[in-house]
Amino acid sequence: MNSSAPSSAVPSGAPASTSPSGPSGASGTSGPSGPSDAASAAPAARTRRSRFGLLPRILVAIVLGIGLGLVMPEALARVFTTFNGLFSGFLGFLIPLIIVGLVTPAIGELGRGAGKMLAATAGIAYLSTIVCGVFALAVSLLLLPRMLSGASIDALENPEGSAISAYFEIEIPPVFDVMTALVLSFCLGIGLTLVSRGALQESFVQLRTIVVRVIEAIIIPLLPLYIFGMFLGLTMNGQIWTVVGAFLAVILLVLGMTVVVLLAQYAVAGWAMGRSPLRMLWTMMPAYMTALGTSSSAATIPVTTECAKRNGIPDAIADFVVPLCATIHLAGSTLKITTFAVAIMVVTGMPLDVGALIGFVLMLGVVMIAAPGVPGGAIMAAAGVLSSVLGFGEAAVGLMIAAYIAIDSFGTATNVTGDGAIAAVMTKLSRGRVEGELETQGHPHVQGV
Repeated sequence: MNSSAPSSAVPSGAPASTSPSGPSGASGTSGPSGPSDAASAAPAARTRRSRFGLLPRILVAIVLGIGLGLVMPEALARVFTTFNGLFSGFLGFLIPLIIVGLVTPAIGELGRGAGKMLAATAGIAYLSTIVCGVFALAVSLLLLPRMLSGASIDALENPEGSAISAYFEIEIPPVFDVMTALVLSFCLGIGLTLVSRGALQESFVQLRTIVVRVIEAIIIPLLPLYIFGMFLGLTMNGQIWTVVGAFLAVILLVLGMTVVVLLAQYAVAGWAMGRSPLRMLWTMMPAYMTALGTSSSAATIPVTTECAKRNGIPDAIADFVVPLCATIHLAGSTLKITTFAVAIMVVTGMPLDVGALIGFVLMLGVVMIAAPGVPGGAIMAAAGVLSSVLGFGEAAVGLMIAAYIAIDSFGTATNVTGDGAIAAVMTKLSRGRVEGELETQGHPHVQGV
């Protein structure tokens, strides 16, 4: 599953499938027997543990969550709901620090072309979001009126309203919000490119190392348990089955369109990197499955970044593009919101005004930038546009929220997987300008992905 990353970008602390080399290039077969045996045993143990990587652990968590959700008593399920609330609060606290810790030093290491790369990344992310929205709108207008003719739906509740309650909650407010973290990272990172490398640059490099270690020690090991709790709750509150039954045809159409979008994105990414598009897409599967389980693009940042690096993306570009796109690139969410908006307009008898729908897609691409990278964040940000541009009433907006949140994870998974494709395009655009600098950097890689 892992593609080979540039050898110069792999630090000594990263897990490896080959024997570790010492400073002289030896494979560890020489030297005193005691230290040599101990040194060779640790990498071997890490290799044995990595065989059951993050992707199979997530798959097991999803299956167990759905299966046990059918039989688990509510009192026990509330334990996992409580854990998910605490873990989600910790993620919300950590995400702005992840953005500052990864994006700031990455921009600083991009050199004096960082400002142009920032503008190019934002432009490509917006273009990708708009193209996916227009594609979804065209397919929806062509197929949904026929697919949903004569369809009727019962009132749906918001799945969060019927969720299992936690035993207790602890508020962990972040130091600053995500947008503040992004702007702060841009200002500091671009500022670092204008001064000579010194103590401030080294401080942010050390902050990045701390952030990566926290991800390795806490986030990655606990992600499968968090995903288990998410699917356990979705199964036990029953709303996901109601939504699937009412909108099965729409859900299948959305899934088909996300596959087309990802294949198109990685056809471009494969061209940019000179690699097999399908192999690159497969390498991104841990990120896809993590987003599928968490419904949070922000929570998936560490996994997406590591998968992008395994696709050969230079470390500094991956550390810069992925956290940025986790907030501004919501192509999958835009696709899903557009499709469900048309579906609800069809089944509720609202007129399909093509001009208003095109304006809705263009506005949605802007609004998505302000969407928090948490479960349901995209539809909450889009609620105002649904009302003001398409004329959705309170009932229609509530139905939209219920339908979206119940299967939120598929749009999020498409978002984060597409971030890897944008990183590949940015690698192509930056080649010859920053590549020489990037190849000399030694960034910490996330273990356990």
